[in-house]
Amino acid sequence: MDMLADRVFETASARLKMMDRMLQDGRCPKCENEDGSLVTTDIWWWCSGFYPGSLWLTYEYTGDKELARLAARHTEILSPIQFRTDDHDVGFQLGCSYGNGYRLTGDTTYRAVICNGAHSLATRFNPAVGCTRSWNNDRWHFPVIIDNMMNLELLFLASELCGDSSLYDIAVRHAVTTMKNHYRDDASTFHLVDYDPETGKVLRRQTVQGFADWSSWSRGQAWGLYGYTMVYRYTGKKRFLSHAEKIADYIIGRLPDDGIPYWDFDSDSIPDDYRDASAGAIIASALVELGTLSDDEDRSTEYLATAEKILRRLASDEYLSEPGSDSGFILRHSVGNKPGNDEVDTPLTYADYYFLEAFIKYMKNQKLFLRMGVAPLNKGLSRSDWSLDRISVNRAHQGRTGASARFPSGKPRQ
Repeated sequence: MDMLADRVFETASARLKMMDRMLQDGRCPKCENEDGSLVTTDIWWWCSGFYPGSLWLTYEYTGDKELARLAARHTEILSPIQFRTDDHDVGFQLGCSYGNGYRLTGDTTYRAVICNGAHSLATRFNPAVGCTRSWNNDRWHFPVIIDNMMNLELLFLASELCGDSSLYDIAVRHAVTTMKNHYRDDASTFHLVDYDPETGKVLRRQTVQGFADWSSWSRGQAWGLYGYTMVYRYTGKKRFLSHAEKIADYIIGRLPDDGIPYWDFDSDSIPDDYRDASAGAIIASALVELGTLSDDEDRSTEYLATAEKILRRLASDEYLSEPGSDSGFILRHSVGNKPGNDEVDTPLTYADYYFLEAFIKYMKNQKLFLRMGVAPLNKGLSRSDWSLDRISVNRAHQGRTGASARFPSGKPRQ
């Protein structure tokens, strides 16, 4: 995989620098127009943190200081988001940008933004429901979407950085409530659960961006897998590991032979429907980490093998953007919201981010075993030895032990 990873990050470096040249000040990449040109948005769009996050990850792999400079510039334009209380996606926006920046640089100003952002997110928590609110929309009473599992990482991280245990408690409560009310018996998930904000009673379960309320929207399954893997990393609570494994087993059982999921596992147009590279990238990133955390050797082997299969396919000519394409994105063929006919079969900035993150995690996992002189999946290692941020994929970062944003930093809290 070394040569393939080198190719991926060489492509990423060129594409991300190209994208920077196309972006006006204060603008963020969103997707492509039909003619292949770049669509941009302002900093308040929920995806605004993924481009600086991709710059940080590519800097981490390559050691290219120009990428670090660009990453810092595109991170710092997001500073106003730290005080945003009208949206749940501050976790995506700040975790991928400021989180990775702090992990790689130790800049204390980044740390302050992370803590402020987490406290802003915490204002959306409703104790009666046991969750933070997702959308501000009169269509629902108190909507909670499965995507929101991803934003819990900002709460966990800030709890460690600023010593506020209430943030940890909110994140755990949200994870427990979501496990109880979003998931079906087969470990598939609804997209949205609407609650009564006064009593916490479930009013409705549905799937807004999927094929049907009863179906399995693939990116929703991916968010859940990643989210519960991350929650286990921070808490060490076996109930979250078990749930993540059940989700992983469900997803792997539904994947097509090449590993790239259809936009919804239950679409009535399979095999002639769209694949979703973004869901594949998120799944791969989660499976690499879950493969290092699972106590079940057979599962660990399967998770890592599936992640590698997905990554190899995404790095193929079918999905990896051509060098001369216009927009600067890295991956093609993602699906944002097919029922809404929005961002269908297009590059998406979060597909790029989780693709790069999955490769970083995979390479760190392999280098860890090489450095320690042990076979992969040796369960005699302590959990801190398995931490994927304790090594670097690039000599420029050897010996660095910064704070962790996207990877575990040591033994979990019990």
